[in-house]
Amino acid sequence: MRAALFYEHGGPEMLRIEEIDVPKPGPGEVRVRVRAVALNHLDLWVRRGLPIDIELPHIGGSDIAGEIDDVGPGVHRVQPGERAVVNPSLWCGECEWCLRGEQSQCVNHRIIGEHVRGGTAEFVVVPARNVYPISDGVSFERAAAAPLVFMTAWRALITQGALKPGDTVLVTGASGGVSTAAIQIARFAGARVMALTSAPHMDRVRELGAHVVYDRADGEWTRALWRETGKRGVDVVLDSVGTAIFGQCVRSLARGGRMVTYGATTGPTAELDLRVVFWKQVSIVGSTMANQEEFQRVMDLVFAGEFDPVVDSVRPLAEIREAHARLESGEAFGNIVLVP
Repeated sequence: MRAALFYEHGGPEMLRIEEIDVPKPGPGEVRVRVRAVALNHLDLWVRRGLPIDIELPHIGGSDIAGEIDDVGPGVHRVQPGERAVVNPSLWCGECEWCLRGEQSQCVNHRIIGEHVRGGTAEFVVVPARNVYPISDGVSFERAAAAPLVFMTAWRALITQGALKPGDTVLVTGASGGVSTAAIQIARFAGARVMALTSAPHMDRVRELGAHVVYDRADGEWTRALWRETGKRGVDVVLDSVGTAIFGQCVRSLARGGRMVTYGATTGPTAELDLRVVFWKQVSIVGSTMANQEEFQRVMDLVFAGEFDPVVDSVRPLAEIREAHARLESGEAFGNIVLVP
């Protein structure tokens, strides 16, 4: 089969297309013929090199949609030929967190395309419990653009952020996949949405549903937010930027507000004025991926047409270097989808 992979960490030039053996499904696994795979910023971090052990050459791609091609021993729930999308989370099913139904907190939690080989290939093998049927009328490209970003945004806002009708939320990095999903989820939840993004993307973020959009390059955006909220602040901040604006985000919270962090694109460390944290009685909460129930809930809403995954472009797998470069440049709005 054809696969896009890399043998060593570095820039997009490390990616290459090669012919490798077709994987075989083992007990409890299925083989998916990949029809579409969406790229995320996670793919960039893995290619550059994360402090984790991975098998090289590595195949990226966490968001996968396709057809069940073959099933391993003991698999009866799905059959070859069925259209399916893949939950990119992997969990043991036996630890105390898994037994509570919190698969994303599993002691052995991993992500397809990060810790194990992913879907930038013609075929991929995944646990049978990870595949979920794609509704009729939903394209493979649309299905592939949804899982990681919508499950992450749903858990971060609804579960961890406890977002409720009438709340005001600030979404940073608003042109990214998770953020474009978060804007739609926040509107669905009845919240007022404020967003921070780069100038070229401001109009598209407004079209997506944000009520107020700020230019991240404007050093006065926090003052503008303060005025916009009547010197109150926002109830929830959803942030993936990290170091560069973390302190500003915390200061933008209203009393009793919730700061939800799910990424750190500008760095993993942050400086905080702890007096703001305790005096305003704000909460700082982490969030990663989602549990199986949250994944299925938000995918049902995507398939029902409540949410529309934002696709920057659809490209052949052979253009994976160009796709990585576009995502890395910050020019992309939403997910880039590759078709093997």
